[in-house]
Amino acid sequence: MTDDDVRVATSEPTMRRETDSLGSRDVPTDAYWGIHTLRAVENFPVANRPISVYPELVVALAVVKQAAARANVEIGVLDPVKARAIEQACDEIRGGALHDEFRVGVMQGGAGTSTNMNSNEVIANRALEILGHARGEYEFLHPIDDVNRSQSTNDTYPTAIKLAMILALGPFVDELGRTADAFAAKGTEFRNVLKVGRTQLQDAVPMTLGQEFTGFAHTLGEDQERLRDTLPLLAEINLGATAIGTGITADPKYAEAVRRHLSELTGIEMVTAPDLIEATSDAGVYMTVSGALKRSAIKLSKICNDLRLLSSGPQAGLGEITLPPRQAGSSIMPGKVNPVIPEVVNQVAFAVAGADVTVTMAAEAGQLQLNAFEPVIANSILQSVSWLSRACRTLRVNCIDGIQANTSRLAQQVETNIGVVTALTPYIGYAAAASIAHTALATETPIATLVVAAGLMTAEQVEHVLSPARLSGLEAITSSIPVVTAEQITKHLASLDAAHADETTG
Repeated sequence: MTDDDVRVATSEPTMRRETDSLGSRDVPTDAYWGIHTLRAVENFPVANRPISVYPELVVALAVVKQAAARANVEIGVLDPVKARAIEQACDEIRGGALHDEFRVGVMQGGAGTSTNMNSNEVIANRALEILGHARGEYEFLHPIDDVNRSQSTNDTYPTAIKLAMILALGPFVDELGRTADAFAAKGTEFRNVLKVGRTQLQDAVPMTLGQEFTGFAHTLGEDQERLRDTLPLLAEINLGATAIGTGITADPKYAEAVRRHLSELTGIEMVTAPDLIEATSDAGVYMTVSGALKRSAIKLSKICNDLRLLSSGPQAGLGEITLPPRQAGSSIMPGKVNPVIPEVVNQVAFAVAGADVTVTMAAEAGQLQLNAFEPVIANSILQSVSWLSRACRTLRVNCIDGIQANTSRLAQQVETNIGVVTALTPYIGYAAAASIAHTALATETPIATLVVAAGLMTAEQVEHVLSPARLSGLEAITSSIPVVTAEQITKHLASLDAAHADETTG
């Protein structure tokens, strides 16, 4: 390498001069962003995360600008040649290009102005290239006068983040459905595996492991529906409101034109809010979406709590199921394996619950005609959706699909568990059942053995009543004729009282 090569390799990048209302600054010549983005990057070194971490938001910004360009041509306020260049630039961004040029941080002041300016500059500079001009030659196509025509941050940005949420929620709802399906498959696999149910962490009546896992599937299915319910609410937009909802600087025909074009471009039926003043200041829809996300997160977390409890042990815990071993669980205890996948889902749920508080406070903090805190709302919700989607996938792939039932342990627990006696009360009565339960608990003798030994029921009768189908409620009790007579019950109780008296005197 020559000295000249070294000088070229180490030289500063070439710069172009841009000017805004605050003065002039140098911007790298090869940058698609401009002076407004530069100032925002300098002003908000907070989250260290650019808006491009949410590709749905970048795509949504591009499609909103594309719809605006089409509408502006339709109403006669934008040169069709410029509009075609803007549209091509937007199409490229929607296809994944230039996302790394969206540099402003997810945490920013200004109600989203920096994000809007960043998108205006990137689209304008790419459009300039398409028209044969250099980046920064804004006299030929301007970021604000052309790309932002008929718009304000206060209607463009909220519309873009609502659209981004719709785009992000769809894949998450699908992933939640796949997680529910995985639990349902385990429910089928474990349909004949009896276990002891529990209430308040104490032994209750029997059920099947399949019923437990099917319950997990159903509860997640319900959340799919609740999340789908939020999508029409997000489709209500305030494009055409401009600054505060009065529509200043926008032609009266613009709002309907841009709504129609946005619907055509996205395939989503967007609706213009009936009161643009209200729609520009209100953030209620975000609380609804965030609340639905929190509901899903908390229910996922509860399920993961159950998985951790059911798999606890392997020797000194419940040990009813075995989770797939994913990694060594300790740097000091050899052989230890921890439930790391449910644990990470728990932590995502905690973060989503915290994000919901953030959304609530930000929605409340809006003042008069605008809520200035939509950037933190957007970040909170989009992060929650992204993390939940990934959490569901890792739970399904790295945990649920590989869960195994510890059938021998479950069978032993059912045989000796006093909760089984509840199924016998219609046949031997509550008092006799209670005495049998007391004896089983004291002697660790199986319930069935004690009932047959007491002459209360035959082995065949007990086997039928305590079958998996009967114990789990899958087979209904149709007979009203008791198996045991009142005389038998009285005789059995008398024998127990006599045995107790002998023990006392002895």
